[in-house]
Amino acid sequence: MPELPEVEALGAYLRDRAVGRRVERVEITAISALKTYDPPPTAATGRTVVDAARHGKFLDVVLDGDLHLVVHLARAGWLHYRESFASAAPLKPGKGPIAVRVRLDDGSGFDLTEAGTQKKLAAYLVTDPAQVPGVAKLGPDALAADLATFADRIRGRRGQIKGILTDQSVLSGIGNAYSDEILHAAKLSPFAISSRLTDSQMAVLHEATREVLTDAVSRSVGQRAATLKGEKRSGLKVHARTGLPCPVCGDTVREVSFADSSLQYCPTCQTGGKPLADRRLSRLVR
Repeated sequence: MPELPEVEALGAYLRDRAVGRRVERVEITAISALKTYDPPPTAATGRTVVDAARHGKFLDVVLDGDLHLVVHLARAGWLHYRESFASAAPLKPGKGPIAVRVRLDDGSGFDLTEAGTQKKLAAYLVTDPAQVPGVAKLGPDALAADLATFADRIRGRRGQIKGILTDQSVLSGIGNAYSDEILHAAKLSPFAISSRLTDSQMAVLHEATREVLTDAVSRSVGQRAATLKGEKRSGLKVHARTGLPCPVCGDTVREVSFADSSLQYCPTCQTGGKPLADRRLSRLVR
């Protein structure tokens, strides 16, 4: 799933390539992806792209006349920029990976695609990003929150710190991958209870959040959309590295699997050397 650094980079790429271009048309090929109907997609025709912003993990393509194409790429979605399209003919609705195509006046544009069978990519055409339910519920941006705000938000929702970090209403922008990386950098168990963190642990967690996200943004911005996924993988130390050695201590990276997700961690760095039980109702290691 694209998280804060990747969405920031996609926004930077669109600002560099698409700003100043007029929208020729917006084609919706997956009806389920479009979550709004007023204004209709045709309202974007002839509008100029004036900015590309980010709200948590939402990408906001800003058009003149106060119109916003807000996109959440979900787990398997992506943005593919095309310098040109093979055909000028409108796409036909179907079962392919393309959910939305935006054609620009210079012949370029971008596709919003989604792999797999679970179609959760969401696109909204609105006059105010706050009209998007997910945007309206976002907590402070994880990269922008100062220590006091960060600590208040974390302690305000009691639970396992892994889940708290990925709760977009607490702090926005962090997903499954970077929460693993942040907790590894902070040397905290993913099952540590948020309300029990000491002031010292909270300060370390805040600093780890800033360092991990800042580093990921610096490596991502400037990349083409096609290379962002590879750049993300290259910077990971524990996430998606089950069975490989931890680059900090050399211990084997372990995994806890859930119904539809998993987390990775280093026992030596994070749980005092004790592995976490790999089942949904694991006993907490604090």
